[in-house]
Parts: sequence; C-alpha cells; structure tokens
Amino acid sequence: MSEENLINLLNGDCLEQMKTLPDNSVDSIVTDPPYGISFMAKKWDYDVPKVEVWKEAMRVLKPGGHALIACGTRTQHRMVVNIEDAGFEIRDVVSWIYGSGFPKSLNISKAIDKAAGAERGRTKCATFGGSFSDDDGTTYGTRIDDTPATEEAKQWDGWGTALKPACEFFTLARKPLSEKTVAANVLKWGTGGINIDGCRVEGEINPKDYGRGGGFVFRGDPKDAPKPHTQGRFPANLIHDGSREVLELFPETKPSRIGKPRGTKKKGLFANSKFNKVGQEHNDSGSAARFFYCPKANKKDRDEGNHHPTVKPTALMQYLCRLITPTGGVVLDPYMGSGSTGKAAVQEGFSFVGCELDEDYYKIAKSRIQG
Repeated sequence: MSEENLINLLNGDCLEQMKTLPDNSVDSIVTDPPYGISFMAKKWDYDVPKVEVWKEAMRVLKPGGHALIACGTRTQHRMVVNIEDAGFEIRDVVSWIYGSGFPKSLNISKAIDKAAGAERGRTKCATFGGSFSDDDGTTYGTRIDDTPATEEAKQWDGWGTALKPACEFFTLARKPLSEKTVAANVLKWGTGGINIDGCRVEGEINPKDYGRGGGFVFRGDPKDAPKPHTQGRFPANLIHDGSREVLELFPETKPSRIGKPRGTKKKGLFANSKFNKVGQEHNDSGSAARFFYCPKANKKDRDEGNHHPTVKPTALMQYLCRLITPTGGVVLDPYMGSGSTGKAAVQEGFSFVGCELDEDYYKIAKSRIQG
C-alpha cells in the first residue's frame, strides 16, 4: 500500500461516525449491513439500516458514486426501499449464489408427533457402525428414529418450512449526478461509471469452436471471421462460489452466431432486421458458469482471528470494490464487521474508511486491514 492509500477506522455507531466525515469525500460504498432477521439472536441484526443512515452515507459519497449493499432474500425489499427513500438511484441487483448454505427447516411431521407426545418408530437400515436385533435374532443396522408415529404425521411426512439458502443480493445504487451527463460528472468528480474492463471474467478459448470441426462455422470470407474475445466476459449481475451444487445448475454454451439474421423464414416485424441478429457476445464454449466466479470465505479468511458469523470472502469484496471504485479512490464501509471489505479495498490499492459499533469486531478488523 502506498502512502497515498489511507486507512481510517472508526469505532462507534456509523450514523454518528459518518457525521464526522466531509461532504463528497468517498468514491464508493461497499458494505454488508445487518439484514434484519435477528441472525443467531444478535441484537445488531434486529432491523435493516434506517433511511437516516443511507442519507448520511449519500452525503459523504461523491455525486455519481456507486454503492453495493448486501442483503438476504427475506428482507431485500425493506433494504432497497430505505436506500431508495434516502435518495439513491437503484441501478441493479447483483446476485451472489453459493452452495454451502444450510437449510433451517422445521420437519413438520416430527413436530406433529412431538406435539402429540408420540414416539417415532425405528427404521431398519444398512449400518456404518452399531447394530440392533429383531426378536427373531436378525441383525440390522443403526436405528433411525424417523418413522412417523401418528396418522397426521404420516400425512405431512416430507414437509418443511424453509428452502436451502443459496443466494444473497447486493443492491447496486448510485448517488444522483451533479452534472448533466455521466461524461461531465466523471470528468469533474471521477465517479459515475462502472469498471467494466477491469472486472471482466476470464474465459478459455476453444479452437475447435472455429471451423467445420467445432460448434461454429463461418461461411464467409476468412478475413471477416469473428475473432475470439481476449478481454474476457462482460461483467454480469450474477456471481457464484464455484461449488459443485452451483456449477451443475449452469448449461453448456456454444459460441454466438455473428452478423446474419436468425433466418429469412422467420415471420414478424423484425424478421430480417438488424434487431434479429445475434451479436458477437462470446466466442468460446463450455459451462456458462465460467462467466461468474467468486468463492465463499475460505479457511485463510477464517483463520485471521475472524469469528464473525456473516463474514464475506475477501475475493468477493475485492471484485465488488474494483467494480465501482475509480483508481486511487476511497471506499466506505459503514458496517465494517470483521473487516473483509477494508482488507479487500487495501489489497486493490484503494483508501478505506470503515465504521464498526462492536469493539471486538473492530479490533479484528483493525488487525486484518492494517496487518
């Protein structure tokens, strides 16, 4: 980190701490605030941040500056309403998909038996250690207390109350421009745009996709044949963790056709117009999952004295900081937690301002960011 990249860590309520910061003094906001779901009965997670918090954050943010604000699926609507009511423009929602979520679902059948005071039956099964015997001496595997006892429980066997969590959202918001155009705003403030090329997702080029041996055949003049993109895939509003569960959801894709209408036999207003052409969006093949990758928090993140229950992976936060922060800019995180955003911002060469109410998490964050 150069001397120009400064770190300012504030221990206290973010609404009060942000009041000490000058107007228009940060370039971006990347944060993982409370979701308002009473996570693990934590007091700090009783509600989503109020409108007043986002108003103060917007005051500190430069005109045209972007914010990426995390939230869960259950309270995303409340988070977005407060952000918008504070004056932010809602630009998009980035979905982060992962395969390691654990379902917190009530087994309704078991609950019915429990309420009735009925003891669940025992199922005979293959054994991985331990056994029991029938009255006739036949030996079976480990006993599993999972057979419904009452007729009502049998009726609702297999029913639960929740889905497996596999997705969180980052609301992409922008402070209104102070100038008439994005170009003018960028020239005055350095904010207003998104770092497209700096956040392209790398993809492999498959030579077999070009020519008669592959999935794409160009029949025109060879010099006019499309060239594979070398910059990588255009950043999308979807990111995943690379786990097997997630990868299996993505289909195999083939290169796009270039420069010809989809077919003169098609009917309708745009049958033979330029609107019916397939653009040169990608020219490689393979699983569509290759376009959106970012891992879950790894062991290294956890081993940094970090016991925060909702820690985000550093790699994810690096990508998000880079996406919306201009070169040499300042990233603000009003809900710093254990410092994943701050660590990511510093590693990307940005300055960082972070607020954290809990003193223990503040100390962890300080160690991770400054260490």
